[in-house]
Amino acid sequence: MSASNLPLSGNRLWDSLMEMAKIGGTAKGGSNRQTLTDLDAEGRALFQRWGEACGLALSVDRLGNMVFRREGRDPSRAPVAIGSHLDTQPTGGKFDGVLGVLAGLELMRALHEAGAETEAPLLLINWTNEEGARFAPPMMGSGAAMGIFTEAEVLAKTDAAGAVFGEELRRIGWQGTADPAALQEVGAYLELHIEQGKLLEDGGYDVGIVTKALGQSWFEVVVEGEESHGGSAMAGRRDALMAAAPLIAAVEEIALATVSPSGEPGRGTVGVVEVYPSSRNIAPSRVFFSVDMRHGDPDCLTRMGEALAARAAEIGAARQVKATVTLFWHSPLTPFDEALVQRARDSATARGHRWRDIPTGIGHDAVYMARKVPTVMVFTPCHGGISHNEAESITPDWATAGLQVLADAALATAGLVRP
Repeated sequence: MSASNLPLSGNRLWDSLMEMAKIGGTAKGGSNRQTLTDLDAEGRALFQRWGEACGLALSVDRLGNMVFRREGRDPSRAPVAIGSHLDTQPTGGKFDGVLGVLAGLELMRALHEAGAETEAPLLLINWTNEEGARFAPPMMGSGAAMGIFTEAEVLAKTDAAGAVFGEELRRIGWQGTADPAALQEVGAYLELHIEQGKLLEDGGYDVGIVTKALGQSWFEVVVEGEESHGGSAMAGRRDALMAAAPLIAAVEEIALATVSPSGEPGRGTVGVVEVYPSSRNIAPSRVFFSVDMRHGDPDCLTRMGEALAARAAEIGAARQVKATVTLFWHSPLTPFDEALVQRARDSATARGHRWRDIPTGIGHDAVYMARKVPTVMVFTPCHGGISHNEAESITPDWATAGLQVLADAALATAGLVRP
């Protein structure tokens, strides 16, 4: 079923995006609405007003996840959920997460205006703490709902200033009583998001249909040598940084060289480097760095980790240092539901949008949902692939195309009853 006869409004969606962006708006045009702050509470309250204005019933669970419900004609059917997040990075943009939440709201508004019904109930979710900017790790609300984290560990998390997650949730007035685990019983989950990359824009596509989330392995690497004076002879030094440097460079080499049978290379990132003792005239004795490896082929991801460990052993032996590679965290390759993926493809084709299949190399609430619930994501392009940045931008046409595909796929799943 298509939403083409419903009064979906790209203009109204855009106006709502701009209105939400005023809450925590920054001087450079972005948004700073970090989780469990007063600004987060203000954004939630606006979302509540908008949802209740189109007849939705709100419940809030013990982790602060906001869940609007629109009843269907058949209450025995599992609900179809749409969601994303309203929280942002400290220097976030207007669209990351917010687009998915407010596109879901626009669908609810259109159904309300048309007096239309669905067979299955519909849910609209604003997940708590997707970004992880203030309280780490990210995606706590969806992760705990799907049983990846316990409620207790999430509520006990602290931010850099020592504030406790559960206490802040209560302070801003957004801790409810519903059981987050109940969301494991939804029949399907759909999420619209900006790509946070350049593939769609560079290819001239209107939307991307996300088929899978790449597998991820995060490693911690420690290189241990010996301190020596900056004026000492070079021969015989066991300089940990000079040993770490080629190992850091190897992360990119390994990622590019590890190509799947379909021609897809890996992705490798070193995001944190710590040097000890960090003095101008001392050759360092210890270097720590993080490695983030991702791939769409599980065997390739395994080979990337093995190659990193082998290169560490080789460099360590050559330079007489100890190089240790430890697996810190792993997230498996997560395929999205083929039936939902096909519904999104069918919509994009019927609407005349240029589209392509695309993986996500970035974590989203949908990735955790997909472990328990049939799930699909739809991507819109974003200019230059820029995200987690006040300069993040998309066009109204891209937002509208994403809205249309999301709405069509959701209604085909829930069973739209013509008004």
